[in-house]
Order: sequence, then structure tokens, then C-alpha cells
Amino acid sequence: MNEEVVLDKAVATFGAGCFWCVEAVFQRLEGVIKVESGYMGGTTKNPTYKEVCTGTTGHVEVTRITYDPKKISYEELLEVFWKTHDPTTLNRQGNDIGTQYRSVVFYHDNTQKALAEKYKTELNAAGIFKAPIVTAIEPEKDFYVAEDYHQNYFNENGSQPYCQLVVRPKVEKFEKVFKDKLAKKKQ
Repeated sequence: MNEEVVLDKAVATFGAGCFWCVEAVFQRLEGVIKVESGYMGGTTKNPTYKEVCTGTTGHVEVTRITYDPKKISYEELLEVFWKTHDPTTLNRQGNDIGTQYRSVVFYHDNTQKALAEKYKTELNAAGIFKAPIVTAIEPEKDFYVAEDYHQNYFNENGSQPYCQLVVRPKVEKFEKVFKDKLAKKKQ
């Protein structure tokens, strides 16, 4: 991921299960400047991971993606979002169960809202998934950055069992499907 200075930046925020998986996917996209894991959507101020895991805060594990819209569009980010998790399962992604793992697009403006709603409607109409999409589309709320040890998790802890069994296969599948959108590796 390139930490270059970009004058024209935009932000997208998605919840799609465990933020370690979502972060690992979006970090690999060309045009993505920064990905932060955090919490959004609940009522608890400054929540901790332990609190969010109880499912009582209303918060969702999310990734806030800062990107260069000249290199990657919001529509392209939505495509990756929809194709890298199961948007038909309510409050669940794989073995991660609870409201903190729900599928949600937190839009930052009316354009993002309209694009997310359009994409969701088109996917449902096309019957791409075997069940209706349950992904919520909600206005952004206060974003709380997750604890430091959650940031860049897969890149720094790739040998951990959860990363090997859950994150790595998702990243490998993503890299095959979206190989034309991957960031170029630094030499």
C-alpha cells in the first residue's frame, strides 16, 4: 500500500465480517491509500474490541478506506465489497457470528448511497446470490479506530491460525478474481 500524498482523496466505509479479512483485501488494490480497521454504527463512545465483541454496543467491525478516485472508483470498491463476502447472511460471515459482523455499507454522501442501493438492487434482480441480499446501507456515523494490534493484521500476523485458515484463502481468491486491480508491488 502506497502512503503517497494525494490531493484528491475520498473515503469509503464497509462492514463485511471480520475486519482483518476486509482490511487485507482492500489493502491490495491499486489506488487505495490507507485502510483502517475500526468500529462504526453503534451507540457506545470509544468502544473497545472486547466491548464490540459482546454484540451489545451496536457497532460493526468496519474498514475505512481512503482512496484516490482518479485511480479507483467508488463503484470498483463496491464491486470488491460485494464479491468478497456473503451479503446474504444476516449478522454472520463464516464462523464469525454476531451483529458486529453484519454486512453494511456506510455511505459518506448521497452519491455513495445511490450507487450502493443501485448495485444492491441490480444484484438482487440478477439473482446472483441464492438468497436476497441483507446488506444494510446506512449513513456514516462516528468512526472509532480499532486498537493498534488490529491494524495491518494479516500482513503482520499471516502465520496465525485464523489468518491461515480464514484470511489467506479469501485474499488468494480475491487476488485471482481482481488481478487487474492489484497494486503494483514495490521493488
